[in-house]
Amino acid sequence: MKVLLLNGSPHINGCTFTALKEVADWLNRNDIDTEIMSIGTVKHGCIACGKCKELGHCVFDDDNVNTIAAKIREADGIVVGSPVYYSSPNGSLIAALDRIFYSSGRAFAHKPAAAVVSARRAGTTTALDDITKYFTIVEMPVVSSTYWTMVHGNTPEQVKQDTEGLATMRNLGINMAWLIKCIDAGKKAGVDVPINKK
Repeated sequence: MKVLLLNGSPHINGCTFTALKEVADWLNRNDIDTEIMSIGTVKHGCIACGKCKELGHCVFDDDNVNTIAAKIREADGIVVGSPVYYSSPNGSLIAALDRIFYSSGRAFAHKPAAAVVSARRAGTTTALDDITKYFTIVEMPVVSSTYWTMVHGNTPEQVKQDTEGLATMRNLGINMAWLIKCIDAGKKAGVDVPINKK
């Protein structure tokens, strides 16, 4: 079992990575493999050309967007992390998520997902909202923690001092591992994935 963690920050080893690393460590401690991918420098967003309906992937094969979509299809769950810029996620992350979910989102149904945000001070809850909406429109169960899934600090060192934020990340990792194992046990017991009939 594996969780893909997407670092939406242009700073590969910055504050967002620090939060995601804490989640990943606790997933690993609970026997879930992890991979952290940096996607915070995507150049452009979706142009609504509709070619993905025909091709099954984004027509633009740049910025690793199609690779990321394929990795999400293979993963048992995802965590999307972003720094908070002007009360919203990084624009490059939104550009990537628009393309990934528009072209492949239906393939992600029933995979547990979580959002993690990092800010110096404020704007975190609106950024969490923005990211979580990608999950809920394609039937991905949202994994929660003991507080909103955010950390505070202007540097990785400051984030490491946010004891409540790091505890929230640890609990998120534990909760995601538990849900993934429950879904796996259900499948082994013959519980089918629900089919949405439109």
